[in-house]
Amino acid sequence: MAAAAPAEPEPGPAGSLRRCLARLGALRARPDGGRRTELHLLFDQLISESCGPEPAAAPGPQDVCAVLAQACQLVPLDQEHLVSKVCQLIHHLLNRYQVMVDEQNLNFLLSYSISALRQCSSWTHVEILQALAALVYNNGPKCQKYLPDLLGTAGLLLQFSDPAQPDVELRRAAVRSMANLCLSVPAQPYLDESYRSVCFQTFLSVLQSSKTSDVDDITFCMKCMFHGLPGLSIEVPTALYPAPLPQYDKRSPVKQEQSEPATSKQTGSRRKKCKGKQKKGELGEEGREDSGDAGNESVLGADMLKLHLEDVQSGPCGDPGPGASGVCAGKDPLCPQPTGWKRISSSESEYSDTEGGYRAKSYQANVRQGALACFLSTIKSIEKRVLYGYWSAFVPDAPGIGSPQSVSLMTIALKDPSPKTRACALQVLSAFLEGSKQFLSVAEDANDHKRAFTPFSVTIASSIRELHRCLLLALVAESSSQTLTQIVKCLANLVSNAPYSRLKPGLLTRVWNQIKPYISHKDVNVRVSSLTLLGAIVSVQAPLPEVQLLLQQPSSSGPSSSGSATPRRFLSCERWGRALPWAGESPLDSPAEPCWLLRLCVSIIVLPREDSCSDSDASVPSLCSVYEPCPLRLEALQVLALLVKGYFPMAQSYFLELGEVACRCMEEMDPSIQLHGAKLLEELGTGVLQQHKPDSPTAPEQRVPVSVVVTFWTLMLNGPLPGTLQNSPHPTLQTSACDALSSILPEAFSLLQGDQQILCVTLLLGLNHSENPLVKAAAARALGVYILFPCLRQDVMFVADTANAILNSLHDKSPNVRAKAAWSLGNLTDTLIINMETMGQSFQEELSDLLLLKLLRSATEASKDRDKVKSNAVRALGNVLHFLQPCHVANPRFREAIEESLQALIATVGSEATMKVRWNACYALGNVFKNPALPLGEAPWATQAFSALSSVVKSCKNFKVRIKSAMALSIPSKRECYGSTEQFCQIWSALVVALQRSEDTEDFLEFKYSSSLRTQICRALLHLLRLARSTDLPLIGGSLRDHGDAIKPYVLQYLRSSGEENDAGTRTDLGERERGVQGAIEHLSGVERELQGKARVRVSLYLEDVLTNHTNATELTEA
Repeated sequence: MAAAAPAEPEPGPAGSLRRCLARLGALRARPDGGRRTELHLLFDQLISESCGPEPAAAPGPQDVCAVLAQACQLVPLDQEHLVSKVCQLIHHLLNRYQVMVDEQNLNFLLSYSISALRQCSSWTHVEILQALAALVYNNGPKCQKYLPDLLGTAGLLLQFSDPAQPDVELRRAAVRSMANLCLSVPAQPYLDESYRSVCFQTFLSVLQSSKTSDVDDITFCMKCMFHGLPGLSIEVPTALYPAPLPQYDKRSPVKQEQSEPATSKQTGSRRKKCKGKQKKGELGEEGREDSGDAGNESVLGADMLKLHLEDVQSGPCGDPGPGASGVCAGKDPLCPQPTGWKRISSSESEYSDTEGGYRAKSYQANVRQGALACFLSTIKSIEKRVLYGYWSAFVPDAPGIGSPQSVSLMTIALKDPSPKTRACALQVLSAFLEGSKQFLSVAEDANDHKRAFTPFSVTIASSIRELHRCLLLALVAESSSQTLTQIVKCLANLVSNAPYSRLKPGLLTRVWNQIKPYISHKDVNVRVSSLTLLGAIVSVQAPLPEVQLLLQQPSSSGPSSSGSATPRRFLSCERWGRALPWAGESPLDSPAEPCWLLRLCVSIIVLPREDSCSDSDASVPSLCSVYEPCPLRLEALQVLALLVKGYFPMAQSYFLELGEVACRCMEEMDPSIQLHGAKLLEELGTGVLQQHKPDSPTAPEQRVPVSVVVTFWTLMLNGPLPGTLQNSPHPTLQTSACDALSSILPEAFSLLQGDQQILCVTLLLGLNHSENPLVKAAAARALGVYILFPCLRQDVMFVADTANAILNSLHDKSPNVRAKAAWSLGNLTDTLIINMETMGQSFQEELSDLLLLKLLRSATEASKDRDKVKSNAVRALGNVLHFLQPCHVANPRFREAIEESLQALIATVGSEATMKVRWNACYALGNVFKNPALPLGEAPWATQAFSALSSVVKSCKNFKVRIKSAMALSIPSKRECYGSTEQFCQIWSALVVALQRSEDTEDFLEFKYSSSLRTQICRALLHLLRLARSTDLPLIGGSLRDHGDAIKPYVLQYLRSSGEENDAGTRTDLGERERGVQGAIEHLSGVERELQGKARVRVSLYLEDVLTNHTNATELTEA
């Protein structure tokens, strides 16, 4: 019975197809199996229509699914010819119209297909599997209840894909179905692990199997692998056998082929073609081909798609035309190839012999690119420690004397005839090198190797040298701009990770000299990547002596302008704009010639271009008609910032001029240029800060004078910097401007005009209320820098304003803002302590009690936040508790807040927080112990604090935490601060145990702190002995009787190791330590005299014996 008639379909191919679909939908099954002829004719017409030109209006997915379900209902499984046709119809319609089958119809059609595979003859199985592959495409997670039938122990797909299966086309169809099952749409679940593993093992077995005589299974299975198996844990087989690479090493497969029996004309023909293919791959015969590929840099997917399209066009659908093939490829890129291109003779093919050879080259190049793309995905998805176990298999090593160069990724980059393939290999090598700094750090060949064996460090160093040699060789030989870009990027990755300080000099010099001409290359991408490489050179392990020499090379050694589309232009004094050198002379009048790279970058940034746009610049906006292309200018700005950061003494001769460059960039309209101009400004400010640090190795006369720094910042504040800070549409730019403003030298800030100082402070206080978390975090950090400026920290009003602003940020919802605010809060409280020590009572009285209480409560609350906030919050707590005066301690409003803050510190010391948090908490408790206003000896919290520190000093796995806890235990200056005799002796015993455990660690990295730990513990023990009472001596004496011999060597070592830096950064001499021991002896002797000989062990005699041993050993050494 016919269904309701649809609307009259339109004329043409689309109308014809719709009429066929309507007719099929109107049919109903008959008990006598009739309508067989009608179904044959209708299926033939539908298949023909689906292989024809694409209709203007395709049927809807619901209609297609309904028709296919109806067709299966009409065809019983005993009518095998109709089963075959209905499966072809499923395959073609789903592929043609990109239909995703809904779950209800999917269940019915899958059940029908599985039943057909079980009941129908073997000649139908290929068509049924094609239909199955189309049904499960991207539907793997929806097929759960059918997976045991398909992929179970005796699953149908496993049977048909078994290597013993004689029908290759059946194996191909089964593997295709498994690949489509593994596909997954984002946000959908994957197949279960067990089924994914089964599929992967099948793919791997096909890849490792020998290629049959009539089909290229390797190419097909590589396609399957490209669909990926997300989340699969891959088990590598015990042995991997690489395919022969005659196109790289010129090995000929002729001998192998001659050993095969020439039993048929077809085999002979195939052998001839194979020879031809091997011959075409040799560079000596035809050189590099496929130069047209150079225009397309993306090779990870497009080339494989092209390969799939061409495969489909030679499939059973005939030649459906470009539109049909595009749709088919998008749905089912693994269409069968019963008449594959390899088996078509030149007389049967539409291609001539020459065209067929080019087609063969293209196919082979696509396969190689696909393999490299798969390798790239693998590299990105596995851990580096696993990846570098295969370093020697893919990265070249220096060949031995008389031995050939091993095959590696560089072999492809140097010898493959396809530019795309070479670019792919370089992408893979770049990914291999990315993040390899730790692995390569073991390399060393600075000293001549004269050993019976080759150390691993020398092997890695040899590999690094070979990489440099091969990449520079590829740079010279390459003609494709896109591949050139990849070579230079790969070199930049290598330079960024290689440990040049451990290698013989010269590598960077060769890279530097060979890259110079490419800065003037006609292709802008090559120029940009060349600047990236120069940036890597000036940033790696800066400052390197070799790079310093390179930067000092005269301008004449710069790049040649011959043959370049961008002639090299060096700056003249006039082109620098408003230069203001501090010595009263122009920059070019200085005796030393300016740095070549510095002048190059500035010329690219600020000078108008002198040539027309190259082809690759066509997409750049019209602004590039005035200046160099924007990507080139941005890269030059980054290189300039790196140069200033790593080699500031070389750049400081042009300090003011570089400030002008930053000003001009921030005045431009392009936000990206403004952003990098602000970053350059920050690096200039940071360079001056580093020079003027108290521990700076730069001599005072070689530093940038403060007067020049004042001129520099006056130029900035009268220029575009205030406007940039208020550029709210671009928060990233505001953030960088805040960072730049925080890099001002404190001495220079104090010499700025008053209105400029007010401008800086006002801008930062205003930005601290920004709604953007990046800007707010940067402003909070900048205020934390300014609060330490001597000219600002004594201003109580500024301290109060800054404190309120920081407290506001400390409650922000952004973790980054809270972390920056906590750091600034720590600096603010450091300022309170400095002012208390320098200004005394006056500053303490002027600071509001309410503000102090807010600081205490906010810091306590922040100490419960995440670790990045907590580490500075506990530091602030220690400072505030140190700052409190007796009036605050006695104030009832403060009492509860003080107790809560102390409990927070004690809990943090013994918590499982990060080590930085814990050692800051120990340091904070030490600050608390410095406040004489706190009742340290009698308060219950004091017992808890001493107990927590005593536990940490004995058992914490981090030695820096132990050091800080020992330091805190040695801070109380009076005996009564330590409480009862029992508590005092518990602290003593904990320190004795800690001294004996000072070398016990599971982490070798902690061992370097063991000497500092012993020093701090010995100081703490001597400090306790200088404060001990008569009631303490019996327990101390008993401890020395049991452990005196064990700790005596450590005390002697403490006395011998003079010249060490203490926590304050000052060095203690030998006499100071001896005087400390002598002071303890004198104090103990007086206490023991009060006991009138009642002490069982005289502690003073123990110390005298230690001091005598030390004196004798010293005299013996000097003699």
